[in-house]
Amino acid sequence: MARTVRGGLIQATLSMSAEQPIEKVKQSMIEKHLLMIEQAAKKGVQILCMQELFYGPYFCAEQKTKWYSLVENIPDGPTTKLMQEVAKKYSMVIVVPIYEEEIKGVYYNTAAVIDADGKYLGKYRKHHIPHCDPGFWEKFYFKPGNLGFPVFKTAFADIGVYICYDRHFPEGARILGLNGAEIIFNPSATVAGLSEYLWELEQPAHAVANGYFVGAINRVGTEAPWNIGEFYGKSYFCNPRGKIIVQACRDKDELVVADLNLDEILEVRNVWQFYRDRRPESYGAITDLQK
Repeated sequence: MARTVRGGLIQATLSMSAEQPIEKVKQSMIEKHLLMIEQAAKKGVQILCMQELFYGPYFCAEQKTKWYSLVENIPDGPTTKLMQEVAKKYSMVIVVPIYEEEIKGVYYNTAAVIDADGKYLGKYRKHHIPHCDPGFWEKFYFKPGNLGFPVFKTAFADIGVYICYDRHFPEGARILGLNGAEIIFNPSATVAGLSEYLWELEQPAHAVANGYFVGAINRVGTEAPWNIGEFYGKSYFCNPRGKIIVQACRDKDELVVADLNLDEILEVRNVWQFYRDRRPESYGAITDLQK
């Protein structure tokens, strides 16, 4: 009998203007996502992931300290605690992207992972932090992740997280595979233009190279402070063969649901023996050249 997991992805527009009070925007987005999580539960979703920095706008389009007020502790902050209750209520694994405060003034772009019984399993901190014009001023807000590339053994599958800009780097994607990940979730906030053609190229390539499933999540719509482009949605799941098996539209809120047959991982790896044939002893130049 196939080992099948029902996965879900939530892509969502900003629920109100980012010019409104920050706490009001945050609460509105949390309430919006709670309704979509309930919808996911009714569809039998077992593992769910939301978009990057899900409870606010993509504020990194400007450099203003007011957005620091969105930070929370993980796991003791209110959003993690709330999602633990929700996960337990629906017997659902939930990946929760949060603007994390480690200590006062030290912040990360993070995703908390909560098991189906409501237990907090750990977190992944975004490893690669862009800082470029126009509109990606992330080093103003986040330190680079320092927790490595953990894999979380959940009730339904072993999962890893790779956040947005991370997807451009194959090294961490490989480490997640070596660490045993069966599904990788990539919560993102990415806009039309420069990288859109890569959206359906890089992550299926990671899936093929590493023989696992990928769930790619993106925002939708236009919002302040990002007023120079459109978040194009198109969230999707792809299988270990790199085939996109289900995909959302580009312009509206959507819950993406797919049944993922985890037995396909072994089937693919028995054909494409990339883990057997890799030569790590010859790759030292990758790290030697960093200096």
